[in-house]
Amino acid sequence: MTKKNDFIYSRESEPHRIRTKRILKEFPQMRNLIVKNPFTILVITGLVASMAGVAWLVRDQSWWIVFGAAYLYGAFANHALFVMIHECTHQLLFKNRLANRWAAMFANLPHIMPGAISFEKYHLKHHSFQGIHELDADLPNKWEAKLINNYFVGKLLWLLFFPLFQGTRVSRLKEINFFDGWVVINILAQAVFTAAIWYFMGWHAVAFLFISFWFSIGLHPLGARWVQEHYLTFDSEQETYSYYGPLNTVAFNVGYHNEHHDFPSIPWNKLPEVKKTAPEYYDTLLSHKSWTVLFFRFLFEREISLYNRILRKERGKVKLEGYSSPDVEFINQPAKEALEPVL
Repeated sequence: MTKKNDFIYSRESEPHRIRTKRILKEFPQMRNLIVKNPFTILVITGLVASMAGVAWLVRDQSWWIVFGAAYLYGAFANHALFVMIHECTHQLLFKNRLANRWAAMFANLPHIMPGAISFEKYHLKHHSFQGIHELDADLPNKWEAKLINNYFVGKLLWLLFFPLFQGTRVSRLKEINFFDGWVVINILAQAVFTAAIWYFMGWHAVAFLFISFWFSIGLHPLGARWVQEHYLTFDSEQETYSYYGPLNTVAFNVGYHNEHHDFPSIPWNKLPEVKKTAPEYYDTLLSHKSWTVLFFRFLFEREISLYNRILRKERGKVKLEGYSSPDVEFINQPAKEALEPVL
């Protein structure tokens, strides 16, 4: 790959809907993996409790210990909670949509910053309109890509302040209503939880939670996940990459990203089975084995910049023979209906 001065524009449909159709036709047993996993709420409860517990332990410690605990433990637990919010967004815990939403807000508590509800709004659009700049919040702003360019310092600052850069993308997605009553509830829940941590544990405990949040999606090997998923790090054609390294154990298989985009109604614990069921579809795709290696590749390789993304101008509606609804909004339907072909 060479240095890019603009995004790569494609007139092709994003690859996931077509691959989903082919896999379902060849491996109809894949539908058996489309289930709910209510036990995920136990994972959420354990993670929230552990973050509160460590916050209590560091409440009277030096700032070095607070930062060290946040980097070495808090970032991993916080990142795992982001994965849990992601599961709730796709309604993979309970059949009731509101139950999933409340679970997402519960998982959001240690993050300090309210984001569960807004993530739901924007992430589902990312699946429906992958690569559409006006609807996909996962894509960097054009000014963002130009500002960061392919320089080491720029990419370092981008990772360090990733939450801020991500927040600026909201303004360009004008078709999405950012503010509503659920956002208010999310904000109030975060305010009450943070106030309680401060009252009972003090500022060091609050700082531990906030620093853990900042590291979990920024200047940390875990931050490579945001590069891994859709940045063109190997070639200029494959726009989604999976990660099959050991950190999937503590990241609850979030690295199985091609598998997730192909089957967003399959919960985290069954994503490895997707790959095992249809290996000829996934073993032939390029993938990552180390977030740490990718972290340093992104920083030091001049060929990788924020321009290494595929954009498309069509809104993603491509007719798929055999499907009752060609519109890619299928992910918002109940799981089994969403992938039910008319054969």
